[in-house]
Amino acid sequence: MKFEKLFEPISIGKVDIKNRIAMAPMVPGGLVDRDGGLTQRAIDYYTERAFGGVGLIISGCTKVSELVEPRTTLTLVSPESLPSFSELADSVHYYGTSIFIQLTAGLGRVIVGSTIDSGYKPVSASAIPAFWRPNVTTRALTTDEIEELVDAFGNAAKLLKTAGIDGVELHGHEGYLFDEFTTAIWNKRNDKYGGCLEDRLRFPIETLKAIKDKAGQDFPVVYRYGLKHYMKALTAGALPHEDYVEVGRDVAEGLEMAKLLEKAGFDGLHVDAGSYESWYWAHPPTYQSHGCMVDMAAEAKKCVTIPVIAVGRLGIPELAEKVLAEGKADMVALGRALLADPHWPKKVRQGKVEEIRPCTGCHDGCLYREMESKPISCAVNPTAGRERLYTLGVVTQPQKVLVAGGGVAGMEAARVAAIRGCEVTLYEKGEKLGGHLIPGSVPDFKQDIKRLLDWYNTQLERLGVKIRLQVEVTPELIKREKPDKVIVATGSTPIVPDVPGIEKPIVMNCIDLLLGKKKAGETVVMVGGGLVGCETALWLANQGKRVTIVEVLPEIPTGDMCHANQFMLLDLLRDKEVEFMTNTSLEEVTDAGVNVVNRNFTRKTILCDTVALAVGLKPERGLYESLRGESTEPYLIGDCKEPHNILQAIWDGYHIASR
Repeated sequence: MKFEKLFEPISIGKVDIKNRIAMAPMVPGGLVDRDGGLTQRAIDYYTERAFGGVGLIISGCTKVSELVEPRTTLTLVSPESLPSFSELADSVHYYGTSIFIQLTAGLGRVIVGSTIDSGYKPVSASAIPAFWRPNVTTRALTTDEIEELVDAFGNAAKLLKTAGIDGVELHGHEGYLFDEFTTAIWNKRNDKYGGCLEDRLRFPIETLKAIKDKAGQDFPVVYRYGLKHYMKALTAGALPHEDYVEVGRDVAEGLEMAKLLEKAGFDGLHVDAGSYESWYWAHPPTYQSHGCMVDMAAEAKKCVTIPVIAVGRLGIPELAEKVLAEGKADMVALGRALLADPHWPKKVRQGKVEEIRPCTGCHDGCLYREMESKPISCAVNPTAGRERLYTLGVVTQPQKVLVAGGGVAGMEAARVAAIRGCEVTLYEKGEKLGGHLIPGSVPDFKQDIKRLLDWYNTQLERLGVKIRLQVEVTPELIKREKPDKVIVATGSTPIVPDVPGIEKPIVMNCIDLLLGKKKAGETVVMVGGGLVGCETALWLANQGKRVTIVEVLPEIPTGDMCHANQFMLLDLLRDKEVEFMTNTSLEEVTDAGVNVVNRNFTRKTILCDTVALAVGLKPERGLYESLRGESTEPYLIGDCKEPHNILQAIWDGYHIASR
């Protein structure tokens, strides 16, 4: 396929951009210094994406003032932080990339709960419940405070222009402070900043005028906002197919906003959807379709003449090209796709689409890490946010490396060792490479895992890694091959609970179900409500099966997941009428179903024709234990070290092989 539209130049205001690919704004969590400036790691992070060929970088959420809200981990435009923005501008400009800084008025009602717990009174357009602490009511900003914030935006833009930054984007989406002012459900004011839509837009429009007055009329300003909030209640999001009444912003009002924003003088619109109540729109997980918000941009584009930027899982090049070719948007913005592969544009332009490392939509390395106050990175790309620190060096003396196990940890270790110049042989006792990625890629909503598996196969072949399938590594094989290094990545096997009747034919594990080795009946009891149990339950429910999840812990799902993924998975399960039984243990399997008991020792019989097990995995360490004391000390990585997730497996493989 030719990708002509992606690489056409475009202008936003008076700024010429070399192609139509933008880096979507993501908070550079953990890459900010105490003055609010960008650390060298942040500059390296953005520069790598510029080197990779992106036309426009829009940096993450940056504050203009600490007048009404503490900064927490966000960047801040100030004289002290200015040198870092100047260095950033110079660095990306070397590669012909333009740079916009996303400016925010603040978090408002969605400020993190720990900040509220420390004694801070959150602010908003009106007195409304704080999102993370609904028992706390926000304080309405005064007119004077709003006007001071407006002035601060103008001052910040002037500083950024001095630093060589090309333009700014106003952070008006997802239920943050600007969005709280522009949305009637949160804005109950009766002064000039409340009431009709025009008055609710007064805050961002006054901000635009302040920026133009102080930074110049030619300094472009883009507004990012959600055309639709997907809120069916004040605390509930809506799935793509749901029939509901919108309580937030609906499309009709979103389109009216587009017209008013263009009339006010904004130079472009960056259109998405969602709010914190529907986080899985603003931060679409793997369960959302690729291009899930393109229709929002397409509707806005019909109403305005200024450039419209589309966003929302657009990391498949053919899809991104199609969006532009069909005139649904003027630019496409990639967020996590550029975390996974910073050279996405360059590879597309060179016709090497198969070499693009795909984002899996997990949020484990990016948003979830930021929520844990860890630096932003990527589950499938450990070098994201650590580009200079994790540069791979070539070995001075080529080494013979044996990798035992062809799951994702073993494949990553083999890939990195081969890049470093080692002679690598990868052994897998099964018929295919992939380990748990193979069953994990079966559900239609997990096809990005299949794309990742295909990418690894492509890379290992390109790098000349020797693959030995259906060969189990033994101490004797290692003695015969005499490798310099041995990396053990033998994975994990499903845990089988020790309860009466567990050997009955109606019992099967999720892996066998997904691989088609066993077939589920029409009524299924899923034992275990972690990620594997919940996703397999959804896969079965999508086939029309009646599923009950039995989970010993008080919440479902129990796996570590980002809120966006967790909220959507739970909503999808409820939509399919999957029943949840928490605080409940499996006591016995019978020929007709299961007997369970809850924490109050109340027993219940559930009739079913299938019992699916998803109670966890146990490390497979037989090979590792047999090699203890040998002269070639093995390295232990992935699930055989500790069963976890794809991020941990890939990071294990990368770190060991890179050293």
